[in-house]
Amino acid sequence: MYIHEAQDWPHFLWRDERLIAPLGSLRQRLGRLQGQLDALGLLPQAETTLASLTQDALRSAEIEGETLELQQVRSSVARRLGIEIADPVPASREVEGMVDLTLDAVRHCHEPVTQERLLAWQASLFPTGRSGLFRIRTGAWRDDAHGPMQVISGGFGRERVHFQAPAAERLPGEMRRFLAWFEADSDLDPILHAAIAHLWFLTLHPFDDGNGRIARALTDLRLSRMDGGTVRCYSLSAAILAERKEYYRVLEFTQGGTMEITAWLEWFLGCLDRALERAEETIRDVLRRHAFWQRQAGIVFNERQRKLLTLLLEGFEGKLTSGKWAKLARCSSDTALRDLQALVERGILERDDGGGRSTGYRIVEA
Repeated sequence: MYIHEAQDWPHFLWRDERLIAPLGSLRQRLGRLQGQLDALGLLPQAETTLASLTQDALRSAEIEGETLELQQVRSSVARRLGIEIADPVPASREVEGMVDLTLDAVRHCHEPVTQERLLAWQASLFPTGRSGLFRIRTGAWRDDAHGPMQVISGGFGRERVHFQAPAAERLPGEMRRFLAWFEADSDLDPILHAAIAHLWFLTLHPFDDGNGRIARALTDLRLSRMDGGTVRCYSLSAAILAERKEYYRVLEFTQGGTMEITAWLEWFLGCLDRALERAEETIRDVLRRHAFWQRQAGIVFNERQRKLLTLLLEGFEGKLTSGKWAKLARCSSDTALRDLQALVERGILERDDGGGRSTGYRIVEA
């Protein structure tokens, strides 16, 4: 029996004594983060928000097996936030839809969540009306025309059903009840509210596709209301992706059990704590980048060199060689090498132990 088939659905139960300590720890970490954010200037705060929202959009899609291009996502988020970045690129319709969802949930967190808003979110994720090769219903609840909504793994002939959602005919009433609960005044701790909303929405699985991404957006919206909806400094989706296997395991365990959901809440609190821990690293990276540019305040860089340094500071993947830089800057190999050598001579970059064209370059740490 699935949890939504229980007679007392959706009256969730949990053991408060097992949640007091992790909730207290979360509150302390949130307080420290808020203090760090308050100490930042406006530009570092904006860069922290840009980094976190970019990670949210990228990783929430990746959890579902969809890989979005980093620069497209970052450029789309930056444009909407009014932040100038080096070398912005146009974004695909799919990227724009994912960014639409991510930013609407966080930046407009105090607007009510309605059926119309959820339908618009789901439609934005699938601008062509297709998920991969398959046509799906968009902007509407699923209708189960092709059978019950199931979460399945395994190849053909070895399929395993992990979960089966409520029948489509139940969805109108179930979603009205969920949305009324989500928007009602409550004494429930906002973090627990976010955790329960995530589980409840995924259990209903109201769409043909996009349920996971929208569940995470709803969670971010509820947490943003708690934070005041100002500066965004952490990505829950990035933390979930890092422990995706356990995420699905605890979901399956909870959805196949009773109304007692303490195990889910404990996991959620731990995952959020790890997201906040990563946020502290994000803030340190932002401060490191600003300190770097302050040290170089009196130095004149050409446009290519400034772009190169920005890429390295923001976490260039792999080893930056003169060949890679020539392709990125769309210049000759000789020009790329001169850019790099000039920065080495100024003590800004250093070479690794390689030789020739395979030589890598990195920023000299202060």
